[in-house]
Amino acid sequence: MATKARLNFFQIWNMCFGFFGIQIGFGLQNANTSRIFQSLGVEVNQLAILWIAAPATGLLVQPIIGYLSDKTWGRLGRRRPYFFWGAILTSAALLVMPNAPVLWIAAAALWVMDASINITMEPFRAFVGDNLPDEQRASGYAMQSFFIGTGAVLASALPWMLTHWFGISNAVEGGGVPLSVHIAFYVGAAGVLLAVLWTVFTTREYSPDQMAAFEAAERARKGEAPSMAADAPTRAVRAYMVGGVVWTLAGVVLAVAIFATRLEKEVYVLAAMLGAFGLAQIAAGLLRRGGKTANGFSEVVEDLFRMPDTMKQLAVVQFFSWFGLFALWIYTTPAVTAFHYHAMDTASRAYNDGADWVGVLFALYNGVAALAALVIPLIARAVGRKASHALCLGLGGLGLAAFPLIRDPVLLWIPMIGVGFAWSSILSAPYSILSGAVPGPKMGVYMGIFNFFIVIPQLLAATILGVLLKTFFDGQAIWALILGGGSMLAAAACVFLVRDVGEPRALAAAAPSPEALSKA
Repeated sequence: MATKARLNFFQIWNMCFGFFGIQIGFGLQNANTSRIFQSLGVEVNQLAILWIAAPATGLLVQPIIGYLSDKTWGRLGRRRPYFFWGAILTSAALLVMPNAPVLWIAAAALWVMDASINITMEPFRAFVGDNLPDEQRASGYAMQSFFIGTGAVLASALPWMLTHWFGISNAVEGGGVPLSVHIAFYVGAAGVLLAVLWTVFTTREYSPDQMAAFEAAERARKGEAPSMAADAPTRAVRAYMVGGVVWTLAGVVLAVAIFATRLEKEVYVLAAMLGAFGLAQIAAGLLRRGGKTANGFSEVVEDLFRMPDTMKQLAVVQFFSWFGLFALWIYTTPAVTAFHYHAMDTASRAYNDGADWVGVLFALYNGVAALAALVIPLIARAVGRKASHALCLGLGGLGLAAFPLIRDPVLLWIPMIGVGFAWSSILSAPYSILSGAVPGPKMGVYMGIFNFFIVIPQLLAATILGVLLKTFFDGQAIWALILGGGSMLAAAACVFLVRDVGEPRALAAAAPSPEALSKA
């Protein structure tokens, strides 16, 4: 029976090292985008809607790249061409963003940067599922988490390090992006490119024929395999058309209600999301009616409605997890500078000291995440992947909720320990569970579709958090962290509703006998 070879430590290291570079770019974006926007004159209540670039690009790019990478095979293999070109584009965007003279250029640079990171990142998720057997996938995703953590430590702390270790200024008289941030982005551009190229040129991939043989063997080993989702009946044209009309009308009704009640314009994004989902279904239905289904759009929409049950259950967990994370990324800088440093003027020394400290805090939680990546697999082996993930999410939720309870900013490292455990688990556990529940030939597209449930909560957060803060909390950013903590605790509770069909312990217990396999 065809089986994937077990990889040694250094082979897994090389396979995952590119994520070190990706996370340098992602970490610089997360820790400094709000700072750059505020330096260009953006108010706190407007930050969330500007951040919409990141999830919007992910929503479009990841399923497309996943679909394309499933069908790619060339000199660089299946996934690695996307690593290569995505890294080049990401590095270019990192050079542009801190030099943006006006807001629209900074916002455009964020769009390009996030699209490029997504081009590189999505195939990396599928890369681990492609190359590792079930029993090593938890270790593979944990190794990714380790590099994500270490890369983000470097990225998040770079401006602070440049100021406190090398004496580079962290403020600009009259406002603007400090020199320390400029240099951090230049270092990051080089780091992204070099780390990703290391993975591109030190790894190999299985051919399409080998992957097909592995998939057949997996289905035989698991019996009624979850990959049978690929063989589910296609969705009827009528279901597409009815669903499309309902969702489109819902978007129109919501838009009219927003206009009539004069809600903030950001809420129109929700109406657009509903309408877009409806129109996508109508388009897919019309293509199916015309027999024109041999295209990427139709396949992605069809696969969306044929998701395995485990993936649907994980989607709920991801929704609440990433709503909390997005609240953290958008609002930690304005929350800490205002609540703990009592500074609102972005040109002031107090504000920039607070913003630098946020970078250190982000570095700390990513450092904890890197170390937690070594511990979480041990916890998962002891109590199962679900209980381990729930524990980590619970620690993250409590950490975010504790921010307003701590007045001394020096002590904010304490709740960041919980956030670090949550972040590490979010980056590994869902993908480890998912990779055992989807068909191998569609690993890339399903990893891309899974990103919807990362992106949608981010879009929702970008749409409503600013409105909620302005309407109910007098614009105080610290409340966004409290809301994010509650969302992460909800995610922890939802983990227990997930059916982990690929749990190594469960597979061992349910595995058919050698005699049964020989007859298959």
